[in-house]
Amino acid sequence: MKEKDDSNDAELAPEDGVVAVRRAMRVLEAFGGENAYLSLAELSRRTGYHRSTVLRLARTLALDDYLAQQPDGTWRLAHAAGWLGACYQATFNVHDVVEPVLRDLSTATGESATFYVREGNHRICVARIEGSKSIRHHVRVGLTLPLELGSPGRVLLAFSGEPGEPYESIRRAGYATSLGERDPEVSSISAPVYGIQWKLVGAIGISGPMSRLTSQVLARHKEAVLSAASGMSRAMMGMRQGEHHRRPGKS
Repeated sequence: MKEKDDSNDAELAPEDGVVAVRRAMRVLEAFGGENAYLSLAELSRRTGYHRSTVLRLARTLALDDYLAQQPDGTWRLAHAAGWLGACYQATFNVHDVVEPVLRDLSTATGESATFYVREGNHRICVARIEGSKSIRHHVRVGLTLPLELGSPGRVLLAFSGEPGEPYESIRRAGYATSLGERDPEVSSISAPVYGIQWKLVGAIGISGPMSRLTSQVLARHKEAVLSAASGMSRAMMGMRQGEHHRRPGKS
């Protein structure tokens, strides 16, 4: 592909938008699911911009964590780009789908209900409904937490295909529990939520102080969490209430 003459962009009409922003978007759009790392030359080829222009844009995007440069000089999408993708994937239905299910789950259990999505090696709290109890576990929307600690992260790892234990057991059970794993005073139980074509979307669960949410109490809340996960999955898939909801390979 022939590199564009960048000076031509300066002649864009006002309705065509801000030139620098559109150029930056072209750089981000150059990445695809099969292209995690791209060289400067490849970015230049895909965008059609001169290498000096691409380098200037990439360095600017890196300042706010939209791109990151590897030791070998290649570039990859970074945390901020992943966060935007996670928001699009999971929050386009927050008000109509996610929050009502969380509210029902919180009402049924009396505990705080949360929906997490995966972003790289972390999980992000996308939506949360606080429980009715005066003493409860607090997590703010947008908070980034580790994947490998806590039942929501374990669920996201397990149903993303993470091998070995405890993930094999979590997949067989269909849910995960955690007692003091990330926070020594907090316990939780979570289950996976699916979208169209059974693509894993996130994890839904409840959490609270371990003094109240013992392993026995978590077990009693299992059906409520699984039912909420199933209901949210149906809604994400656009299925009507009562339609058959079954994972491929499950009877």
